Amino acid sequence: MSAAELETTAKAMVAKGKGILAIDESTPTIKKRFDTIDFESTEQNRRAYRDLLITNPGGNRFISGMILYDETIRQATSDGTPFTKSLIDHGIMPGIKVDTGAKDFALHTNEKITEGLDGLRDRLAEYKSLGAKFAKWRAVITIGGNTPTQACVEANVHALARYAGLCQEAGIVPMVEPEVLMDADNTIERCYEVTEMTLLALFSALKKQDINVEHTILKTNMVISGKQCSKQANIQEVADQTVRCLVKNVPAKLPGIVFLSGGQSPKLATAHLNAMNASNPELPWPLSFSYGRALQEPCLSAWAGKESNIEEAQKALLHRSKCNSHACTGTYNADMESAT
Repeated sequence: MSAAELETTAKAMVAKGKGILAIDESTPTIKKRFDTIDFESTEQNRRAYRDLLITNPGGNRFISGMILYDETIRQATSDGTPFTKSLIDHGIMPGIKVDTGAKDFALHTNEKITEGLDGLRDRLAEYKSLGAKFAKWRAVITIGGNTPTQACVEANVHALARYAGLCQEAGIVPMVEPEVLMDADNTIERCYEVTEMTLLALFSALKKQDINVEHTILKTNMVISGKQCSKQANIQEVADQTVRCLVKNVPAKLPGIVFLSGGQSPKLATAHLNAMNASNPELPWPLSFSYGRALQEPCLSAWAGKESNIEEAQKALLHRSKCNSHACTGTYNADMESAT
């Protein structure tokens, strides 16, 4: 893939009014999702669920890309069409999660380091041959009494930069995802500090390793109160603090920024994204979404593992996708929820 093709893919991923659907849950994680609907996590059942997500009629009006898992990128629709071909035929960019998970960071209590660099060059070549246009690597940054440490942040962003370089070498757009977790009791101000620290380190590492940020997508957390914090910042505060942090610390030439939902409810994740775009129409890059649970949760509940529920499940997914599409342009409102 040439530089022009990388640029085209990156821009397509953050096309106006569109976002990314993350369906890259590992086998243990999707088992937990299936447990909530009392459905067995077999290879056949996982394929059937991903099939309804990928073949959702009209989904390409709101979805620009989907992040797949290693198992999923090798699977096909019920009519035998490879998932990647089905996506490409409908103008949706196939992506692939390539890290092998966050493991305990040696000598650093309660901190994680993401692994997966070993053999990555060869895996990327295979994924490209299977149709992948972009990839994703997630780093986990934990807020605690003595965390994150500078060592943890620097180790993770160094790995993100190495991954990004291998992606661009292979002709695949890297999505770099440093996630500051929202699980603790920290204030929104503390989340801002840690997010700023992480973004500064990330773009410094990318620059040192000669990564072309014009062919890179940032997936990041919102600046938000920790789930256990007694004072929860309101929607506008989250929007204002997040945009301020990004404008200060993210290069303007980046093609776009997509947010992870990080455990937010589907409606709240949509409302936060909408507030950012409604209040800031002249940002240097588009702000979009790359949600997993916040898009899938209503769909999974509606499906409940039953073939007879596929149409209703796809409608639920389409509804959430449409709401987030409006949030990308600052035109979402709560009335859209009851209008379905």
